Amino acid sequence: MTRIVVLTGAGISAESGVPTFRGADGLWEGHRIEDVATPEAYERNPDTVLAFYDARRRAVEAVAPNAAHRALARLEEAIGGDLLVVTQNVDDLHERAGTRDLVHMHGELRRALCTGCGARPGWEGDLIHRPPCPECGERMLRPDVVWFGEMPYDLDCIENAVVACDVFASIGTSGSVYPAAGFAALAAAFGARTVELNLEPSDALVPFDDARAGPATELVPAWVEELIAART
Repeated sequence: MTRIVVLTGAGISAESGVPTFRGADGLWEGHRIEDVATPEAYERNPDTVLAFYDARRRAVEAVAPNAAHRALARLEEAIGGDLLVVTQNVDDLHERAGTRDLVHMHGELRRALCTGCGARPGWEGDLIHRPPCPECGERMLRPDVVWFGEMPYDLDCIENAVVACDVFASIGTSGSVYPAAGFAALAAAFGARTVELNLEPSDALVPFDDARAGPATELVPAWVEELIAART
């Protein structure tokens, strides 16, 4: 049995047309990060923040999973519970490709978070009009997206899986945002083989055992086929 943890970042969805979190100009979709991705921004100007994420939710609906997403779903189909996919992305492209054992450590665009009762209902529509929470009825819904200064979801679950895995793969992530940036080093410290599949080398704390540069739509399917072939 080979236990595999895969961490995915913005690079895997970029090839489907989802903009990366931070562009070369330091902006996200034309906005300063401080204006749309912090609790303080939401307190200061909630309409701007809600409108921004409503637009992101609609934009993601118009794109489709790519070959890298589909390859990871194929890997899960082949090895079942020996694979955990951890994504930093808030889109649902992994799910639409077929992946089921998935952790969204930074939340999901298709969920809302009630700041009153803490419910996290699935959500398809806009939040700008302050719809009521389906659990408590209060009009206190915000995007269920982890902003700077907030704690990512399921860290204990993720770290336990990373410590126990035999192979850790980082796909399409810069290696500069913590705590996700420390997962590869943690896996290596506990004896896992580490793999990086990225458009260009990341800012990793420690060198990967196997680092491959190129588009995720090319690298991930090839890597998955290698893994499946090795198990047969």
